[in-house]
Amino acid sequence: MKRIAALLATTAFLATPALAFDVEKDELTLGFIKLTDMAPLAIAKEKHFFEDEGLYVTLEAQSNWKVLLDRVIAGELDGAHMLAGQPIAATIGYGTKGHVITPFSMDLNGNGITVSNEVWEMMKPNLETDADGKIKHPISAAALKPVIEKFKAEGKPFNMGMVFPVSTHNYELRYWLAAGGINPGLYSPDDVSGQIGADALLSVTPPPQMPATLEAGTIYGYCVGEPWNQAAVFKGIGVPVVTDYEIWKNNPEKVFGITEAFAEENPNTTLALTRALIRAAQWLDADNNANRAEAVEILSRPEYVGADAAVIANSMTGTFEYEAGDKRDVPDFNVFFRYNATFPYYSDAVWYLTQMRRWGQIAEAHDDAWYDETAKSVYKPEIYKAAAQSLIDDGTIPASEFDFDEDGYRAPTPAADIIDGVAYDGKTPNAYLDSLTIGLKGDETVGQ
Repeated sequence: MKRIAALLATTAFLATPALAFDVEKDELTLGFIKLTDMAPLAIAKEKHFFEDEGLYVTLEAQSNWKVLLDRVIAGELDGAHMLAGQPIAATIGYGTKGHVITPFSMDLNGNGITVSNEVWEMMKPNLETDADGKIKHPISAAALKPVIEKFKAEGKPFNMGMVFPVSTHNYELRYWLAAGGINPGLYSPDDVSGQIGADALLSVTPPPQMPATLEAGTIYGYCVGEPWNQAAVFKGIGVPVVTDYEIWKNNPEKVFGITEAFAEENPNTTLALTRALIRAAQWLDADNNANRAEAVEILSRPEYVGADAAVIANSMTGTFEYEAGDKRDVPDFNVFFRYNATFPYYSDAVWYLTQMRRWGQIAEAHDDAWYDETAKSVYKPEIYKAAAQSLIDDGTIPASEFDFDEDGYRAPTPAADIIDGVAYDGKTPNAYLDSLTIGLKGDETVGQ
């Protein structure tokens, strides 16, 4: 990262507000998956924020997360909307290997867990209601445990879907299940199914295929981003039972990923891309989400998410529908800029690493320093800060909109904000792992 480091050390590269950087590569192809949280890319293109930076960007939908990652590493895509776990896993060599970095976090929250109508009816007797007869939220996976036990007694595996082995969705689904006393299974170097010792069997299903797979009875529930939870409600085939905001308030979600080689070869372009994406994220959250209706129309277009606008709006405009007709205000279901959502915090990367270790994707124990060093090899707040500072300097975004943490770590997440009541501090990953009841900790390995 020497060229970028040199560039960050000077402000002489700043020119006019409309074109802050002399980009090395002005024609770019960026990938995405058809989910509402690709919104910063679509908005940066449609509102001409890329063009303002001298960038001419083609956005290409990809068939699945593996293809997307492989194409970025191969240089067929210049960058992409990625699962936050993908740059981390690629850099440490879990799955496809390649040094991928992120200068920009795309959003907070945005996912949900949905179960089939059959499973929902079996869960309901285990749930509390309020004075108005409405189901109390958040719903614990403890209400699902007797359902899984009944399936097991009948000799039926309880299958659930998630989008990718290193996805937030996999870790959130596992977190929710484990918090309710359900073992979601372990990975090992010799068995990458993730189903070792599992009560619920998790496997990969691409996001747009989730509702059809649920309807076919192949899976009984899934964790996915929008609009594919709300699609189950509209189709009448399933019920979202919990959002990731309820599992972990304001949890990190997707990132924008590029290879380290791209950043080294194109430092100005990297900064220009980050500027455009920061502007798009700010636009999405501006004036208390006033732009969300326009964003929904843009995202509903076939070249982007391609889902019905009403389905996208169900969550994108600050509400979320659980059981049909039970629509509730969830103003922070999708967060793109506020709460420093765009800042690539080291502590976010560390959390993903702890989950990889917890479930056996990282087979051996590591000290806290390893987590810190690995996070810093992937998450690049120094690039983000330089891009943001340039937006401040040219008057595009006021300084009050940003909060640059000196050490790159978020303040610890309090126990009250996480569904199992276990606080998270990214600076003490091993102590955090030790506090979790299900999963590997200390020097444990699979099979011990």
